[in-house]
Amino acid sequence: MSSESIDKATQTQIANIEKNTGKKLAEWIAIVNKSGFTKHGELVNFLKGKHGFTHGNANTVVHFAKQSHAGAAENSDDLITEQYKGKENLKAWYDKIMNEVNKLGADVEVAPKKAYVSLRRKKQFAILQPSTKDRLDVGLNIKGVEPSGNVEAGAKWNAMCTHRIRVEEEKTISKDLFNWIKQAYEQAG
Repeated sequence: MSSESIDKATQTQIANIEKNTGKKLAEWIAIVNKSGFTKHGELVNFLKGKHGFTHGNANTVVHFAKQSHAGAAENSDDLITEQYKGKENLKAWYDKIMNEVNKLGADVEVAPKKAYVSLRRKKQFAILQPSTKDRLDVGLNIKGVEPSGNVEAGAKWNAMCTHRIRVEEEKTISKDLFNWIKQAYEQAG
C-alpha cells in the first residue's frame, strides 16, 4: 500500500495507532481478519472492546482491513464509477482532464470522494465534480488571482474552492483550462 494513496491525517493516525499499541497496521489487519467477525460494526466493536481502541482508530483499522478506505484502489474506482452513473458522457472529459493532471508531477494525490475527486499536493488544489448530466465542474484553489474568461468565483459553489470552471462542452477542455489547473497545482506546492 503506497503512502501516496493515504492522506496525511490518516498517515498520522496510523503512526499513532502503531506507536500507542506497539503493533503495525498490518498486524492489526491480520488480527481483524482472524477475529471471526465480518461486519464493519462488529469489527469496530471487537477492537474497542477487546483491544481498547477509540472508535475513530478502530474504524480506520477496519476500513484498511476491508480495503474500503479512501486510498484503496477498488474503492477509489468504485467511487468514480458511482459519480458518473447516469453521467457517462462526462467520464471522457474527466479522463481527458486527468490525463493532463497526471503530467503535472508525481506528487499529485488523487482522492476520490462520494461526489467528486479531490486533487491534492501539499494541500487540495482542485476538485473534479460531475454536477449535472451535462456539466463537469472544475473547482480550483488559487489565491490572489481574479477570475477571468470562463472562470468564475467558486466560493458560492463550494467553500473549498476560490474559482470554478463549468465544463459544458468539450472545447472548454483546453490549454486555458489546463493553465488554470497548473496555476492551482503550483500554489499548492
